Amino acid sequence: MPTSEKALEVEHLNVWYRPSGAIRKSKLEQVLYDVSFDLNRGEILGLVGESGSGKSTLARTILGMVGDYTGTIRHYTKRPQMIFQDPAGSLNPGHTIGWILQEPLRIYGKYDAAETERRARDILELVGLEPHIWDRYPKELSGGQKQRVCIGAALIQKPALIIADEAVSALDVTIQAQILDLIASLRKEFGISYLFISHDLNVVYQICDRCLVMKHGHIVEQGDVEELYNNPKEEYTRALLAAAE
Repeated sequence: MPTSEKALEVEHLNVWYRPSGAIRKSKLEQVLYDVSFDLNRGEILGLVGESGSGKSTLARTILGMVGDYTGTIRHYTKRPQMIFQDPAGSLNPGHTIGWILQEPLRIYGKYDAAETERRARDILELVGLEPHIWDRYPKELSGGQKQRVCIGAALIQKPALIIADEAVSALDVTIQAQILDLIASLRKEFGISYLFISHDLNVVYQICDRCLVMKHGHIVEQGDVEELYNNPKEEYTRALLAAAE
């Protein structure tokens, strides 16, 4: 596929971490091994694996939050954003939703106060929240409303790439379905590319075009979702699918 059609390209990525609580001069431990994949424009690419398999480490490395790595990460879009697992922990409890949505634009510094507010109010409507939410604080919102705010904050600078790290795992089934519908509709309307990280293969099957399977820091299988689910080649993938039934 031509480079112009890619949103992200990762080649031979190896990542090291210093163990939690270790002294500064302690030896780094390798956690990702020779990871390679492409993410196409307008695609939702799933990333699945058990807890501790390296999914979140991969996400943080892609966004420049991890420095100890070798390999190549090529971004073909500007200002990629991330939606985190815990919406409550992602929102500043001391500020209103209106303030939170405007903050990325204030940091960006391109717009005056009136334009910043207009864009933030437009985003509020785009993610399906009522205007009165503007003056509420995060503690006054439901889990689904908080996640919509997080999606709005990720969208405010018009990214073409969003990494969603377990973005619906903390939500009940009904709200989860609403957020998945929102993610899919935003992809359709704006051509956003997503790296959609989840331990839930049923959710990945609903929303993703292709899927990467990660085990102990390795990509052990990847392919179209239908093919991977109907004809998994790796025993680990078959075990994950069996556990999801």
